[in-house]
Amino acid sequence: MSGHSKWSNIKHKKGANDAKRAKVFTKLGKELTIAAKEAGGNPTFNPRLRLAIDKAKAANMPKDVLDRAIKKGTGELEGVDYVEIRYEGYGPEGTAFIVDVVTDNRNRSASEVRSTFSKKGGNLGTDGAVSWMFQKKGEILLDSEGLDYEEFMMEALEAGADDIIDNDGEFQVLTDPTELQTVAENLKTAGFTYTEAEIGMIPDNKVNITDLDLAKKVMTLYEALEDLDDVNDVYVNFDIADDLLEQL
Repeated sequence: MSGHSKWSNIKHKKGANDAKRAKVFTKLGKELTIAAKEAGGNPTFNPRLRLAIDKAKAANMPKDVLDRAIKKGTGELEGVDYVEIRYEGYGPEGTAFIVDVVTDNRNRSASEVRSTFSKKGGNLGTDGAVSWMFQKKGEILLDSEGLDYEEFMMEALEAGADDIIDNDGEFQVLTDPTELQTVAENLKTAGFTYTEAEIGMIPDNKVNITDLDLAKKVMTLYEALEDLDDVNDVYVNFDIADDLLEQL
């Protein structure tokens, strides 16, 4: 998997944007509710819920909001019946997009995603249209400042990681999806603090975009999809040069 990192510079841009949006708590709340509904409200026995709680705490979600979201999932409080849906499509110049949605209205979400692809220069595809270009992986991100790559790699592999990628200023640890929580906890026990841990879709190969016009087009589609209320995450198979990203 070495070299197959997830467009980390775009991810940073996404994180900066999400931090400014009030709806970030809504997204986190949905994940907490779904995780609790799926396997109960006790994080000790629910790895997905443990990860969701960690992410919510990292985003400074108020405890009462966090607790309510979990109780909606367990049925202790009345809540919305969310479903998870995945859409696949193509962006400008054949770039690949996977859009994960959490919604209480399938028709609304399908219409919004399809319309966004169409208006922003893309095309919504059928199931499996682009997912074959990606692998489902656990992903743990850590600030690499002050860490030696070789030493950290040995620690991470011992913790159960599949691969470690050195992205500028950040280590990206890839795991089997079923081992994500175990590896994250092993790294924490070893004294490492990660900034994010999630299961995502990692592209097998990336399209390196060096043209400013194309960068603007793909990012316009990416950000429009991210802005949809029902969209939980967007995965792509391209990377944009740092100097271009700064101009967007």
